[in-house]
Amino acid sequence: MNRALTLDDLVLAGIALAAGLLLAFLSRMLLRWLAGHAKRTRWSGDDVIVDALRTVVPWAAIAGGAAAAAALLPLTRTVRHHADQALQVWLILVVTLSAARVIAGLVRSVTQSRSGVAGSATIFVNITRVLVLAIGFLVVLQTLGISIAPLLTALGVGGLAVALALQDTLANLFAGVHILASKTVQPGDYIRLSSGEEGYVVDINWRQTTVRQLSNNLVVVPNGQLAKTNMTNYTRPEQQLTVLVQVGVAYDSDLDHVERVTAEVVAETMTEITGALPDHEPAIRFHTFGDSRIGFTVILGVGEFSDQYRVKHEFIKRLHRRYRAEGIRIPAPTRTVALQQGTVVIPQQRTGEEMAPEPGVTGL
Repeated sequence: MNRALTLDDLVLAGIALAAGLLLAFLSRMLLRWLAGHAKRTRWSGDDVIVDALRTVVPWAAIAGGAAAAAALLPLTRTVRHHADQALQVWLILVVTLSAARVIAGLVRSVTQSRSGVAGSATIFVNITRVLVLAIGFLVVLQTLGISIAPLLTALGVGGLAVALALQDTLANLFAGVHILASKTVQPGDYIRLSSGEEGYVVDINWRQTTVRQLSNNLVVVPNGQLAKTNMTNYTRPEQQLTVLVQVGVAYDSDLDHVERVTAEVVAETMTEITGALPDHEPAIRFHTFGDSRIGFTVILGVGEFSDQYRVKHEFIKRLHRRYRAEGIRIPAPTRTVALQQGTVVIPQQRTGEEMAPEPGVTGL
């Protein structure tokens, strides 16, 4: 110590520390008030920033009070140096954690506000958070006087070995980044793979893509496999799609009457059923002279992939009921089988010598 510790030093140091605590309390109350106003705005980014400041500012005030208290005490140069260093590391850790939360929250906010970006894809959020934490860790090492140059060199050499050992994991990581960057698949899309799996994309993370089937079962597909497989995306470029329903009527039907009645049922279904497109123009196309019927296709419009089942269900019921009321017949397939009498030769058993076959037995 440069001089002896007195009661006045302790009082002043206590006042400085108490002032830091009071400032932390007041700042937290102010930021809580600001958080209430931020929730009423449309942009979610201000919520993330205010939430992070509620962590940084109070701890910074406490650290400032502790630093002022240490400055008022008659400490030796070594003790003062270690105290300042500890406070610096403390602030760096608090700022790093808050910055990771803010940046990750802003990334999530941006992706959710844009329809062409992965709204719930955690891969971008996780990568951003890891990068910020890594930078903060290096700053802490530099503050403690530890040279980070040898560490970076070791990480470079070790990273090459890790990359060779984790080829599949890194392939999935970069495949996920490529999928999101190309915007071919985004969370919320309905996809069908060439291997048969289909459903809504729930999330794309650093290793895998999670797909929720219509039965609410989850299918996990590695990003590398998803990038290589043939895939149909029923949400892009448009979420609305057309559904084909095959119908057939008897040959004695008035096709103009059939077309008019079918168009009325289509218009009724498109207007009254949830998921159908009211502004969809009815499309009916005759195309086949079948064995027992004249076949045609009815083209319906639905809002998204899963709506087609409900719309087709209601349309077929309504069309069947209307055809019965209008006397339009939907014939069942028929087959005519002709049986022709013939001769069947039944060979006899041979017992040592050739025997002539007996005359055939006449039958069906």
